[in-house]
Amino acid sequence: MINLLDLEKKINSELNTKIKKTEIKHNQLYMEIDKDDLIDVTLFIKTNKNTKFRQLIDITVVDYPEQTQRFKMVYLFLSHEFNQRIILNYFINENEVISSLTSIFPSANWMEREVFDMYGVNFKDHPDLRRILTDYGFEGHPLRKDFPLTGNLEVRYSEEQKKVISEPVKLEQNYRNFDYESPWEGTKYIKEQSDNNDKKN
Repeated sequence: MINLLDLEKKINSELNTKIKKTEIKHNQLYMEIDKDDLIDVTLFIKTNKNTKFRQLIDITVVDYPEQTQRFKMVYLFLSHEFNQRIILNYFINENEVISSLTSIFPSANWMEREVFDMYGVNFKDHPDLRRILTDYGFEGHPLRKDFPLTGNLEVRYSEEQKKVISEPVKLEQNYRNFDYESPWEGTKYIKEQSDNNDKKN
């Protein structure tokens, strides 16, 4: 098994202009790069005889809505031969289009579609970039921190139209009235009734 420190030195020496920062944490190598170097770095760690990271485990995103570069792209790679993992990341702006890894790792197809669906990140040269988890015509991206938890549309059966219809979500005020009294003490109307009964007796 290749030593992580040796792996870090090897990658930094070979890709010194393309690596912003490397760090070993939790027995894994973390690398920060620029988005324009994604293809070059990925090809190197997959094909180089000293790395052989030939499996793409996952692609995901971390959302920082308060930052200028809102999204942090995260790629997880595994080397079966050396039993090591690399976590590759870089930051992008909200409407940036980034390179697809489908030409290097065909398994990236569905992972990138999920990122597109959940966060709205666009990939260039993707063979079939469309929603994968939400329904046709769905508005918004559910894992953005600005997406309403209730959603934008609700589905219900209409007795008048005798069919299932979609309509904007309505938050009824009566669902927001909460009784904060202790369940052991009973609700107000039960207390009033018991007080009246005590007075009669």
